[in-house]
Amino acid sequence: MNDNTSSTLRRLLVVSLLALLAAPAWAHGDHGDGAALGGGSFMTGFLHPFTGWDHVAAMVGVGLWGAFLGRPAIWVLPIVFPLVMAFGGFLGLTGVPVPGIEIGIALSAIVLGVMVAGAVRPPLWVAAVLVGAFAIFHGHAHGTELPGAADPLLYSLGFVLATGLMHAGGIAFGALAAWPAGRWAVRAGGGVIGLAGLSFLIAATT
Repeated sequence: MNDNTSSTLRRLLVVSLLALLAAPAWAHGDHGDGAALGGGSFMTGFLHPFTGWDHVAAMVGVGLWGAFLGRPAIWVLPIVFPLVMAFGGFLGLTGVPVPGIEIGIALSAIVLGVMVAGAVRPPLWVAAVLVGAFAIFHGHAHGTELPGAADPLLYSLGFVLATGLMHAGGIAFGALAAWPAGRWAVRAGGGVIGLAGLSFLIAATT
């Protein structure tokens, strides 16, 4: 492994650790009072994705799958997801209905987990379409939960940035696939995400 690759992996691991350390504190905070966090401002949008483990699992799964697939998927998938998610957020914000939001979010974690656990390597466009389709459900959920007094642009920028950090966490873990033992660890991580998605699906349908 050359110096540039080692340096990149170190940076990704640092970002991953920061996101993981921050997530528990954010996820257990009281976000019910929008005014306390700027009425749905940038910070509210940034914190919001960390409050739902179904979102976290899928977003980490995107980065994990991208890293597992390698270039160019390692950067294409984490770009496609937040871009399409922002569009989904706009649909939710403007009241455009999208059926089966919770089921779609749960299925995203299941499918992404299965893709990684099964070492599935579809063409890049297929992977991008799958990731983009799931991003609509996640974005719509964020958009409909936007506080009435929020600044839509700042809120959107916040949750897109948070999404990027979770993608980075998945990419950092997925970088372990460069080694034989790490490859199995990454596939096991995909299995965990898939099982988590199954639990989300059961909760969404009962």
